[in-house]
Amino acid sequence: MLNRRDLIKRLTALPLLGGVAGTFAFTRAAALSPQRDYFKELGVRTFINAAGTYTAMTGSLMHEEVLAAIQYASKEFVLLDELQDRVGERLASLLQCEAAMVTSGAASAITLATAGVLTGLDDKKAAALPRLEGTGMKTEVIMQKSHAIAYDHALKNTGVTVIQVETRAELEKAISDKTALMFFVNFCNPDGKVQAEEFVQIGKKYKIPTLNDCAADVPPVENLWKYTKMGFDAVCFSGGKGIHGPQSAGLLLGRKDIVAAARLNAPPRGNTIGRGMKVNKEEVLGMLAAIELYLTRNHEQDWKLWESQIAHIHSAVQSIPGVTAKIDVPAIANHVPTLNVSWDVKKIKVSGDELKDILRKGHPSIEVAGGGANSISITTWVLVPGQERIVASRVREVLMKASA
Repeated sequence: MLNRRDLIKRLTALPLLGGVAGTFAFTRAAALSPQRDYFKELGVRTFINAAGTYTAMTGSLMHEEVLAAIQYASKEFVLLDELQDRVGERLASLLQCEAAMVTSGAASAITLATAGVLTGLDDKKAAALPRLEGTGMKTEVIMQKSHAIAYDHALKNTGVTVIQVETRAELEKAISDKTALMFFVNFCNPDGKVQAEEFVQIGKKYKIPTLNDCAADVPPVENLWKYTKMGFDAVCFSGGKGIHGPQSAGLLLGRKDIVAAARLNAPPRGNTIGRGMKVNKEEVLGMLAAIELYLTRNHEQDWKLWESQIAHIHSAVQSIPGVTAKIDVPAIANHVPTLNVSWDVKKIKVSGDELKDILRKGHPSIEVAGGGANSISITTWVLVPGQERIVASRVREVLMKASA
């Protein structure tokens, strides 16, 4: 693993799009600030995001270095393939993998990687997808039943049939001449009977490519190269979560041949399954700027800030009679300090869903995660510093008001 000094040395050998950020502040570049209040005009309500980097909540906020790269890109014409070539080379160097491409999100990376494995560099096969019958292409993808999530639809877009297994024995038995790919969902690793390293070993044994969905698995920063180094043939990440790039961007990292074939199935080529998964020049350059910035951040300082913010909210609610507040850090995916708040409904007459609704409709509007009968969860990693005080005050106020 690269230490911080070696990483910075590697970065300084390349021209940077963005500088090093000293604090974890989400400020918009003044030159880019619109004169019109578009959201107010449209009747779209903004909110304080104490929930996390959910797609429905528009991910995370971009740093001003990323916005500057996007603004820069918007003023010139370039050839999209040439830009993807050069940015891919830069990203592969920075992220210590054979090849890389910017995709329109992690789900797009899954579809394009699967398509690439199916078609190789055969443009006739690329044009045939999602029709596989009679093309000579393989037709099945294997995954563990415990890894079956809604996002596996990104695999099915290519026309493949997903085969679910539970044990290693079942996995090996399912492998046949129809098997194109073995798919792994990283945050489900603890739930599966075949763990990540063993999964890779089986893929290598049978010469079946392995794809790891790591969409929300940054931080920690080391995950950006951990799984390609582990031996996964392709790995995908969301760009608009922990990396703070454009929400509609993502990364596909891995073997050169798979990335090249994925590119064949992607824009600007028209007669392909990925034609609607366009990434514009602004997003490609913005994604590069986001990675450059993310790799040079003081991650320890960021973590200390999140801890102090979550501790402030914890302190505000834990003293309320009937409330239990606990700080946890998920082992995989959204690996950040998270405050889980629950309460005795006999003492506090509000449900989790009702509390969320009250916070959403309040002034300012606040979004938290969780819900249900008597709980919510809160993160601070996408808050603007200082907003934790508003969140703490409002959550305490609502819980106190609902106390019997």
